[in-house]
Parts: sequence; C-alpha cells; structure tokens
Amino acid sequence: MSTLLRTPLYDWHVQHKARMVPFSGWEMPVQYTSILEEHKAVRTFCGVFDISHMGRLVLEGEDAPILLQRLFTNDVNTMKLGQVRYGLLCHEQGGILDDVLVYRLPQFWLMVVNASNRLKILQWIERWKAGYRVTVHDRTFDWAMIAVQGPRAIETHPIAPKLKYYFAELADIPDRPGSQIISRTGYTGEDGYEWILPADQIEQAVFFLTEKQTAWRFGFPVLNCGLGSRDTLRLEAAMPLYGHELNEQIDPIQAGLGWAVKLDKGDFIGRAAIAAKKADPSLPKRVGLELEGKRAARESATVLAGEQIIGQVTSGSYAPTLEKSIAMAYLSPNHAQLGNSVDVDIRGTRTPAKVVKLPFYQRAK
Repeated sequence: MSTLLRTPLYDWHVQHKARMVPFSGWEMPVQYTSILEEHKAVRTFCGVFDISHMGRLVLEGEDAPILLQRLFTNDVNTMKLGQVRYGLLCHEQGGILDDVLVYRLPQFWLMVVNASNRLKILQWIERWKAGYRVTVHDRTFDWAMIAVQGPRAIETHPIAPKLKYYFAELADIPDRPGSQIISRTGYTGEDGYEWILPADQIEQAVFFLTEKQTAWRFGFPVLNCGLGSRDTLRLEAAMPLYGHELNEQIDPIQAGLGWAVKLDKGDFIGRAAIAAKKADPSLPKRVGLELEGKRAARESATVLAGEQIIGQVTSGSYAPTLEKSIAMAYLSPNHAQLGNSVDVDIRGTRTPAKVVKLPFYQRAK
C-alpha cells in the first residue's frame, strides 16, 4: 500500500480538527465542521480550500506556446499576457486525458492539472516535447495553492479585485520576487480567486484569512472548507470532475465542453477524432437531472426510461442551495432532451427525475 502524500497545510488541517480522507493519492480534509455549513459559507460570504494537491507544471522556453497549442484543445495564441484559459488535453482518439487551466505569465507558462493525472500529464508532455525548445518543471511540491471562494472573497486580497475574470498576476513577497500567483478563477460557481505561494508561506496566508481573531477584519467570517463542500458546490454549478464526468473514453463534445475546443485553430492532438465525434449524433451526452425527494443519486446509479437502461449517473447529491436532489449523467441522445422524464435507480428504488438545463445554480452577475 503506497503512502499518501500530504500538502504543506496537513498539520494545519489536523490542528483545526478536519476529518482527513484519502483523495487522489493525497491525505486531504473532507470537512471541518459540516459540509452544509461550509457550503453555505461559500455561497454567502467566503470559504478557503486547500488545493495544493493539484499539479502545477511550469513550461519555459521559446517553443512553449507552440507545444501547448499542439497539446491543448483551446487556443493559446489568442491569450493575452496574464490570461488564464480552461481547456482539455486529449489523446489521438479524442478521449480526455485531463481538463486543465493554462496561464500565460510574463516569465513562463503554467498548467494546473488534476491531482490524479499529474504524472500522466507529465509523461504526456514529455512524449510530445521532442524537438521543441521547452523545459518542463513540476512545481507541485515547491508551491502550495488555496482557493478563496464566495461573493465576498475578492475583498480578502488587495490584488484580486483588480483582476478581470480568468486573469492572473505574478506578484512579489518580501525578498522573493515573482513568487506568488493570484488568479480570478475557481471551481465553486462563485467569484473568488486562487492563490499560489511557496510551500513555506501558505500556512501564514491561511492563518491571516481564517483565524478567529483575524477573520472578522474583513467584516464577515472566512471559513476553512473541505473537499465535501467543494464537491457539492461544483455539482450545483455543473462543473465536471475528472474521473466522474470526464475520462479517456469521453470526448469534449459529449461532455458539453465544445466551447473549450477550437477546431478552427489549426491541428492539435485529437482534433480529427473530436471533429468526427461532433458529427456523430448517436453518442451519449452529459445532462442534468432533478430528482423527486431528497435522496441522493450516487455515481454509477442506473438511469431508466421504462424498462430500458438509457445511461448512468456520474455525480449526484442533495443540493443545499437549491434544496433539491440533483445529478449529472450521460444519457442516450433521444432521451437527453430538456424536460424528459426518467427514473434513477437509487439502491434498488426507482426515483422519478427530469432532465433539466445546466448549470443547476448560477450566481447573480
């Protein structure tokens, strides 16, 4: 049995009574108080998540944007300095290897990848970078990363309010030029920012944000939050999670991520296969389901129309903000239309559900 990795905030989590669980090879906090309390804090004020388990890969060298353009489904050539862009890395058959964020920063390019895929993506980049003047550095263990999310979140950092959505800034800390990155990004459906710092600086940052004697300096509470509420928040916002909605057998069109694929930008790995899948009307599609009652439909629950199996749930939960049971699933196209009635098998009990528009929740602009 392999040893679980720990983020630089592990001791902080334990000291603050977090319940620790294995997640993608790391020992991570699932909750501090309750998932419901932490979820509501992010929807109402502000919460802080340790996301240091996510991979942070730096690409340097004059050919870095050329290599990224070949690997990435989105278009790096149109990115402005400081811009962050969501997209996918796909294999030659169009299946999704990972969904990632690419940052165009002054001295380098940064790719943030899912924790479970870090080594796979490092190997994938290594495979394709031959002939390119590119150096790749895995900075996952040198840096730490937190997500500060909620309608009041940007008030907790002097740089965050100055950033446009999906832009980042490379900033200094004393005696360490360019050693922090602040980006107006997140994975909760709320406004906020993600903050990358040297590993030995992150506990001080979280202390400043969340300790009881300092948290009210902002005029509102800032809660420590775990992976449990991060999951219910992203589900309400219909944000896909790798290993659930995304995998190597699913292509971006099926996943509803065609907006992050630029087929007209020129060739990239998987382009021909994705174009062919776009033209295939028979492939299952990701949809939202709203269920009757409060029972949650868990991953792999069967979705039925009459006695016919038409798909499977990929993620499901009771949604605290909406006070409804919701799920995402892949359904055959002739059953994926909005308003269609289906049943979900929840541990042997058929529960009526309806196909609804995604996202389930969208914050007021």
